[in-house]
Amino acid sequence: MRILVVEDEEAIADVIATKLRALKYEVDTSFDGEDGLYKATSNIYDLIILDIMLPKMDGLEILREIKENDISAKVIMLTAKSELDDKLKGFNTGADDYVTKPFHIEELIARVNVQLRNKGKSKIKDVLEYGDLALNIRTSTLTCVTTDESINIPYREFLLLEYFINNKEQIISKEQIYDKVWGMDADFESNNLEAYLSFLRKKIKIIGSKVNIKAVRNLGYKMEE
Repeated sequence: MRILVVEDEEAIADVIATKLRALKYEVDTSFDGEDGLYKATSNIYDLIILDIMLPKMDGLEILREIKENDISAKVIMLTAKSELDDKLKGFNTGADDYVTKPFHIEELIARVNVQLRNKGKSKIKDVLEYGDLALNIRTSTLTCVTTDESINIPYREFLLLEYFINNKEQIISKEQIYDKVWGMDADFESNNLEAYLSFLRKKIKIIGSKVNIKAVRNLGYKMEE
């Protein structure tokens, strides 16, 4: 399997490429949009890891060209935390998955493996589901399927809820949540997390869902029915 990494931060690109090569993937790198587009449209890759913010040409432009040229490669977009709109645009343009920065390399590798294992199958769903909840990742709308009530979820709460649904019924530590939702280098106060979780719990209750985000003493939090 051959993978292209299009990322202008060379240190990040090198980390990704080194990890993938250790897993026996063939990996090429590009550090700007023009070179990335040139390599991507050669149609020799099974998967492309594509940053959005690139010099010379951004990742969304490259993605459009990939789709217009019927390139068969799966595409995983890399997006910054503040780029929710770009994330949604990426799905609308045809991305197969996304990973938000900063990310854990093992998460990215897991997503790469899933996409290559499912190559040729349909893209990931637009709606994440757990219990009686359905979160539309395109519109940031949360719906309770039993009451048919919906509510719009603001950006930070969207990231929290998405993370919990993707790790449903697992205990997630505060540190894992900080890293995933706020970023490892973020200046963050722990009581802010409780505030955001309180907002999210109220919204889940408003639409009549039986799902709850439970605090697990000394360990973290867990989403459960």
